[in-house]
Amino acid sequence: MHSSRSATTQPGFPQFWAGEGLSQFGAQFTNLAMPVIAVNLLHATDSQMGYLNASTTIAFLVIGLLAGGLVDRWRKRRVMIASDLFRATAILAVPLMFWLGQPEIWHLYIIAGLIGFATVFFDVAYMSYIPVLVKDTMIGDANSKLEATAQVARLAGPGLAGMLLRIVNAPVLLVVNAVGFLASAGFLSTIRDDERPTPRAERGPLLTEIGEGISFVWNTQFLRRMVMTLALSSFGSTMVFTLLPIIVLRVLGISPWWYGIISSIGAVGGVIGSLFAVRFARRFGQGPTLVATVIVSGLTMALLPLTLLAPSSWAIPLLMATWFVMSFAAIMWNVIQVTARQRLCPRPLLGRMNASVRFVVWGIMPVSALTAGWLGTWIGTVGAVWVGVAIASLAVLPILLSPYARMREFPVRAAG
Repeated sequence: MHSSRSATTQPGFPQFWAGEGLSQFGAQFTNLAMPVIAVNLLHATDSQMGYLNASTTIAFLVIGLLAGGLVDRWRKRRVMIASDLFRATAILAVPLMFWLGQPEIWHLYIIAGLIGFATVFFDVAYMSYIPVLVKDTMIGDANSKLEATAQVARLAGPGLAGMLLRIVNAPVLLVVNAVGFLASAGFLSTIRDDERPTPRAERGPLLTEIGEGISFVWNTQFLRRMVMTLALSSFGSTMVFTLLPIIVLRVLGISPWWYGIISSIGAVGGVIGSLFAVRFARRFGQGPTLVATVIVSGLTMALLPLTLLAPSSWAIPLLMATWFVMSFAAIMWNVIQVTARQRLCPRPLLGRMNASVRFVVWGIMPVSALTAGWLGTWIGTVGAVWVGVAIASLAVLPILLSPYARMREFPVRAAG
């Protein structure tokens, strides 16, 4: 019974899972190293941290919709392999620049932007490839396994990266991310699937097909509500996490090593959340579980700036506990809503649906990051973080004030 629901029984999924695990692990080194490089080595200001975070996600706003239309025309596995190889090359430019001479902050903007453009194509293909690789009844299990692995990477990666920072400089850590991308490409290249993109003769104009994806999301009430919730959460949390490295590394004076440990402890919550998401949804219903996790994630975020009011000896334990609960809730609701989107959307529209959603949810991130940087300069870092917390706490309203909040099962696409 258990094996019939397990995605690991599907040919190609174990390689896909292994490749993504290695890629996610390497990414944790970059997630720690880039803020440390910006804050500690290049002495970035609030506004510069805003520009850096904006450059990381600006591609979703610029080419997100186009990527969705193109990915639905291409073989998704090949798109992911090409994206991995491009990102590996781009990330290696950072240690190379430090080796050749002292880089400036704008160099990081460019590299982050290039990686972001490749990530757009990878992520749209990645989210659209799961229903190609596994049966519908296994999509939830596949997402849970992938999220669990990502959280394990977030658990081990930052802590190990923090320890390595005592031995090597932050730019050297980025080499590990490049290796992760290369490993991901290697595993993906071993998969054999039966995906057949829509024949050229049956395709419409690219802009028309992109419009079909937007129209599907907008005209599907569940997706429209979900996008509103995701957008508010994305805007608020991006503001908070844009400025959090300044609070942790500069204001609280916590070392990069402890910053990595805090991230690792917080990731334990994400691991548990990913493992229990499907079980909680079955026990309490998908709608009530989703509402509860969005509320918990938003409210717990308020503890991050409150850390500044606590005694200094409490700062690290409080940050760990906050990150733990926030990750638990956020990953749980992410598994539920991603699975619901994949099960609701017709397969020929998967790439465009995911791109349309990400155009809003990720496209809003550079706007949020810039807002955080400018607001932090104007009213102070802590004040700007509180604004982000307030916005994230409102994210539950679109789904709470809808029929879906009480549904045990979210709608799925019609059979056939």
